[in-house]
Amino acid sequence: MRIFDPHVHMTSRTTHDYARMREAGVRALVEPSFWLGQPRTSVGSFVDYFDSLLGFEPFRAAQFGIRHHCALALNPKEANDPRCTGVLDLLPRYLRKDGVVAVGEIGYDSMTPAEDEAFATQLELAVTHGLPVLVHTPHRDKAAGVRRTLDVVRESGIPPERVLVDHLNETTVDLVAATGCWMGFSVYPETKMSARRMTQVLRRFGTERILVDSAADWGDSDPLTTRETAEAMLEAGFGHDAVDAVLWRNPVRFYGQSGRLDLDGVETAGAGREAEVPAVYAGNSLRRGER
Repeated sequence: MRIFDPHVHMTSRTTHDYARMREAGVRALVEPSFWLGQPRTSVGSFVDYFDSLLGFEPFRAAQFGIRHHCALALNPKEANDPRCTGVLDLLPRYLRKDGVVAVGEIGYDSMTPAEDEAFATQLELAVTHGLPVLVHTPHRDKAAGVRRTLDVVRESGIPPERVLVDHLNETTVDLVAATGCWMGFSVYPETKMSARRMTQVLRRFGTERILVDSAADWGDSDPLTTRETAEAMLEAGFGHDAVDAVLWRNPVRFYGQSGRLDLDGVETAGAGREAEVPAVYAGNSLRRGER
């Protein structure tokens, strides 16, 4: 079984998580920018964060045979902090880099005017740079947030097939299904979706334009919920082809629109074999076996 987690925050996870993910079948992932829990106080904090997502984190993932890509953005929560909005001027430099396969997470947290401006600006950047976008929908007033999200997406002119609207559930998926946007579901214990509920959504809507992610971060989360969903699908009567569509081919199709998705050698990498380490870290003393 091959798994591509389209939304997971590995900066918050340990190398033990990488080992578990590899054993479970995860071979590729996308790590979008997000709020680290402690508010950042300057644009320089984002520079260090983005550099880590493009350098050290791909190195860590490679030690376990997992290909790491990222999505970069000013996230909705920090869009409300004037100390951070200068990131919008910084982003064009980073959106040109290999390994960046989308703009994200963008969208809404509290649906403020500042979030409106950051959302619209970053959709424009995505169009300019030919990148798809990963959209965060708010945890509160979710249905209203999804409707507002879709209005802004339509106004931006970005093709809907380049938009992934994430953190959906049974109450909001209908709003997105007819728009042509991709539908994302975070299987995240307690607060979002469960694997069993996910199978019910798939029965109703099929597998087309649906992505399942763990959204694992510093909270009470689990980077193996993608595997849990795959097993739940099989137990519910879905075939292996449907599982492969949701857990591998759909993320590849969506992020492949960036033209930067690099999966050469990933599918055939043997268990336990280390993938090629980025040259910049080839001599890094943190490689496995050298600690």
